Order: sequence, then structure tokens, then C-alpha cells
Amino acid sequence: MQKEFQIRVSPEVVVDGDLLNRAVSRKAGIALKEIRHVEILKRSIDARQKAIKFNLKVRVFVNEDFEEIPVRLPEYPDVSKAEKVFIVGAGPAGLFAALRLIELGKRPIVFERGKDVYERGKDLRAIYIDHLVNEDSNYCFGEGGAGTYSDGKLYTRSKKRGNVNRILQLLSGFGADKKIIVDAHPHIGTNKLPNIIARIRRHIIRHGGEIRFNARVSDILIKSNRITGIKIQNGEIFETSKLILATGHSARDIYELLHNKGIYIEAKPFALGVRVEHPQELIDKVQYKCEVRGPYLPASPYNIARQVNDRGVYSFCMCPGGVIAPCATSPGEVVTNGWSPSGRDLPTANSGIVVELRMEDFQAFGKFGPLAAMEFQKAIEQKAWTEAGRTQKVPAQRLVDFVNGIHSDEIGKTSYKPGITSVELGSVLPGFIYETLQSGFKLFDKSMKGFLTNEAVVHAPESRTSSPVRIPRDKDTLQHVSIKGLYPCGEGAGYAGGIISSAIDGERCAEKCA
Repeated sequence: MQKEFQIRVSPEVVVDGDLLNRAVSRKAGIALKEIRHVEILKRSIDARQKAIKFNLKVRVFVNEDFEEIPVRLPEYPDVSKAEKVFIVGAGPAGLFAALRLIELGKRPIVFERGKDVYERGKDLRAIYIDHLVNEDSNYCFGEGGAGTYSDGKLYTRSKKRGNVNRILQLLSGFGADKKIIVDAHPHIGTNKLPNIIARIRRHIIRHGGEIRFNARVSDILIKSNRITGIKIQNGEIFETSKLILATGHSARDIYELLHNKGIYIEAKPFALGVRVEHPQELIDKVQYKCEVRGPYLPASPYNIARQVNDRGVYSFCMCPGGVIAPCATSPGEVVTNGWSPSGRDLPTANSGIVVELRMEDFQAFGKFGPLAAMEFQKAIEQKAWTEAGRTQKVPAQRLVDFVNGIHSDEIGKTSYKPGITSVELGSVLPGFIYETLQSGFKLFDKSMKGFLTNEAVVHAPESRTSSPVRIPRDKDTLQHVSIKGLYPCGEGAGYAGGIISSAIDGERCAEKCA
């Protein structure tokens, strides 16, 4: 017999099978000798009180043996001779669209501007060491998309858009730890994601699909408001009547291409701010209300949001036990993001702290029409590059100094490997963003006492939170509102915000396309 129920336990119980069995026996009134196994189905941590607890959903096997069932992938057919569907972009939207197309009997042909996931790593090292940005291979572009090297956070609020558990099951089937199915805020880790992405690629190819690297799309061919093909940068032309456009939120050349061809797109508000790094030990003390984090507790994250003058200020992409990364996609700009390894065991914690933007904030860039928000974003990134000395060093300031508008004379090293330059960040950020952040940090400190400290360092900017452009599509067919056969998809089209929601949207577009 099997029973499922909820239970709250202390951290050490979660990692000790005998203690967990005893806790379940007491909670459920089941004799200990009758419990053959306790399977944890869902797990979350509650640190609101000093006595920290884990909330578990468990399945108890009572007088019944437990046999672990491995996660199995769907039965994918051989589609090598099937109808072709083109996909632009090999991020989560593009890769999961390709997998779904194979399930549905279609042959996906994926065009990726960057390199495969392993070759891509060499270009990331060039940013660290030589401050060289490859426009087609960087933290945002290349096999796996932006999430691959920014640690694979899998939490999403997009549960109404599709089957989140299906995507988690697929990732687990390709090698991700099964704990991603269990944890409330699942995470894979930058150190493990490349191998998972490579397995997905090999699976697509094994079943008849195709992935072309170093194949940046330079033109989208249209006749009578219908897709007819694409042209890539080496001049090759490929004919197609169906195109899934999954290029990610940083493909500015694609937005410019669509705009120049008269294809309807819209400016979209996003959020922009800074990335703040604290010692992880300090965040643990604040969140766990303890001097030293216990051995059974993970590095503590935080999630915080406040209103300043009716404008949201909030944490974004928080990375416990992680580092800050250089995420520019073109020379002449500085962009930050963060990532954590799977163990989240590095000595620093970082998070984007960003300000909600509105359409009226982009008025000075109105001449760019639907690209106004993108040009606003670009101008700040270019200003950061100039202020930091025209390298990939990042403008930085200690947190209390930032709030008080004081230049930081000494900062020391942070986890940002290309290095930092001490800059009064009011010279980088627009005044309304700078002032909103100053007020926001004071409010943060009221609920997270100790957050506002000069042990923390502010890096600017955190600017690639979501797409500054939306590519409108019909809500029923998911095709572009005026171009037949064009399926705008994922974060780059403005319809997703992270790995899971992008993968879900990729599957939806594949289903409509097929």
C-alpha cells in the first residue's frame, strides 16, 4: 500500500533515511517496521522562523517494496526523411521545439549563430582574459542559449502555459539530477548543463534532425506575406515555408532585420539595474538568523521586492554560492549576469537588483520606433564600457557608498573575473533608476537587516532581464500577426522568461507548426 501526505521536518531529517522513516511513522501513525521506503516527491525550505524546517510531500510504501523507476525519454521516431521545419536558435526554446517536432514526425533543421557548447567555452575564457567579445559566441549566444552558462535555474511561474513537469522529466532523462523534479526551486548548475545540452543535440541528430553551428541568419525571405526561406551569413539560401524564430532576448540584429523589412514588432518594457554581490556567509546569517549555517542547509537565496514611487524594485536571478559573469554580446558594451555551480558552494552570493521600466522611460529614443527600448538598453551598456575604461572591466561601487552617492576609494576583488573599476554609478545609470535603487536598498535593509553594507559591491549594469522587443503573434495559431509560417518563440519574441517557460513555448510552437 502507498500513502501520500505532507510533513514538516528539521534539516537533518531530510538527509537521513532512518530519521525520516521515524518522523513519518510518528506523523502517519504507521508502525516503523511496516515502512519499507519513504520517497520525497516535493521539497521546499521554510526559513521564516529561527527553527528552520523543510516542507516535504512524501509517498510512503507500507508493507510494499519500493522499486525506483528510471526517468525514460519518449519514443522518438527516425525523421530523417520527414518534412523539414526550420528553427533559428539552439537555446531552450529551439532545442525543445526540435525534440517535440521529432515526436510529431517532423524533421527539425536548427540554425545556430554560435558554436557548440564545448567550443563556446573557449570564447568565454577570451572575455575573461583578453576582454574580447565574439558577437556570435558568448554568454548569450551559442548552443544551449543564455541559460547554459548562467546556471540553469528552472523555477518558473508559467505553470498555466504548459506542462512544467514534462520539461523537468525530459531534462532529467537527458542527465539532470532527479532532484530538479523534487525541489521547489530547481537548479542544475553551469558545471553540469553543457553535458546535458550536448546529449540533447546528439539525440536530435541521432533521430534524423540537423543542427548547423556558425550559421547566423542574415535575412528572412518573404513573398506575399509568407515565409519562403532564410539566408545565412555565408550566403547560403534555404527554402522553407515554416520557420520557428527562437533567437533569445539579445539578438538585436534580428530585431533590426525584422524592423528594416517592415515586419511588425513592438517595443516592450523590461527591467534594468545592477548586480550586487555579498559574502554568502552574510546572506546566510540574514536569512537563516544564525551565526554559522548548519551542515544540512543549502546556501541561502533571497527574493525581495518593494515599491518606490509606484515603481517596482526587486531581486532577479539570485545566485547563492555563485559568481558574476561578463555577458556582453558585442564589443563596446559591458553587461553583467550571475551563475552558480550545482553545489552552490562558492563564497559569494549575487543577485540582479532591477527597476521596473515603462514605455514613457524610452521617449528620448522615440526616433527608433519599436527599437526604442533596445536602444535605451544599449546606451547604458555602452556608457558602462566607457566609464570602466573601454574594457570588459565592470564599473563598481560599494553598496553603502552607492546609496550615499560616494565614490568608493577601495573595493578589492569581486568574483567578476575580468576585473572592476571603481566608478560612482550615478554616471552610468539614468538618474531615475539610480535614485530608485538608492531608495530600494534602504527598504531592503529594513526587512533583511544587514543587507545594506559596504561588504557588498554593486556592479553595473544588469540589463538583459528580458527582451526589450515583442514580436506579436496570433494567440491561436502562434504565427506572426501578419507573416504566415513565421512562429516567433521564447524569450526573444517576448513570450517567455527563463529556461522552463522558453522550453514550454518551444514545444507549443512546434505543435502548431506541425
